[in-house]
Amino acid sequence: MTILDERGGPARITLTEVANHAGVSRSTVSLVLRGSPLVATETRERVQAAIEALGYVYNRGAATLRATRTDTVGLLVCEISNSFYGELTAGVDDVLGEEGVVAFLANTAESPERQDRFLQRMREHNVDGVIVCPTAGTPPDLLERLRRWQLPCVQALRFVSARDGDYAGVDYEFGMEMVTEHLIRLGHRRIAFVGGNLSHSAATGRRAGFGTAMRRHGLSPDLIVRCPVTRRAGLDAVGPLLDLPDPPTAMLCYNDMVAFGAMLGLEARGLKAGRDIAVTGFDDVTEAAMSRPALTTVATSARQIGQEAARLLLRRIADPQGAPERVILPARLVIRESCGAMRSSPARHQ
Repeated sequence: MTILDERGGPARITLTEVANHAGVSRSTVSLVLRGSPLVATETRERVQAAIEALGYVYNRGAATLRATRTDTVGLLVCEISNSFYGELTAGVDDVLGEEGVVAFLANTAESPERQDRFLQRMREHNVDGVIVCPTAGTPPDLLERLRRWQLPCVQALRFVSARDGDYAGVDYEFGMEMVTEHLIRLGHRRIAFVGGNLSHSAATGRRAGFGTAMRRHGLSPDLIVRCPVTRRAGLDAVGPLLDLPDPPTAMLCYNDMVAFGAMLGLEARGLKAGRDIAVTGFDDVTEAAMSRPALTTVATSARQIGQEAARLLLRRIADPQGAPERVILPARLVIRESCGAMRSSPARHQ
């Protein structure tokens, strides 16, 4: 059914017209539109049938102006092309979806200016709160600014302050320390740390873990290649490292993307990860187990971090004045073929 206005165009269907068509009250239609559990299934179906028959479109913007909550949040990630952030987003959606909350996703592309612009836009849309993976170079006053806006915030994966605000992440330092120790136990003494050209809490933690393990064994932690955390950068890093007078026997990569690139770079030189040189990653994205050779890495449970960040934000929205919470998930070493350990021992996790 199409209702036309006096100019011959489609007329805006009102809530009252839907109610009359369904034979219910206007307030009942409103409850159905808001997803209230107070409406009986039969009545809900009748109202939904009337909405479809009349072509009614819910004006959520107008409803938002009347509500104290919008059931929307902002989710700002640093690099949407990295599958790790896809897993994080899925985890956020797991939790928010159960609560009927919708996340608006924004990609900051490691730009503080884009981050500020998106946060302002989220504020204009009156979201209930935001989950932010802070970009490199985020001003230290970010959390205070969001508090002045009365916009609940959870930091995810990275933090602006080690003590202030809610945070959900993983123990990067211990994770990198574990995988470095593993390479040292395999007999490697010349280990290169590859990747990470930006300054933020996650990068600091990774480098600290590498340095701690190396110095514990009297080894130099100075062979560091600072480069973007991409396949291309990992591939490009291989040649200069292998051409050193004393090349490394192991490449400990900032993340799995860099490691995948490094393995391609070795292949281009006629070498193979796990046979000629050890390669390890960090994050354990889905592709890590399916790469050839399968990638030794550190699992950081991106989906679970997203779930914990979403739960933290829902608690903060419900209790804006509560004490800050920090959820730090443990990292887990996953040993596969690329480090060379599998040549003489069965698959294992630790």
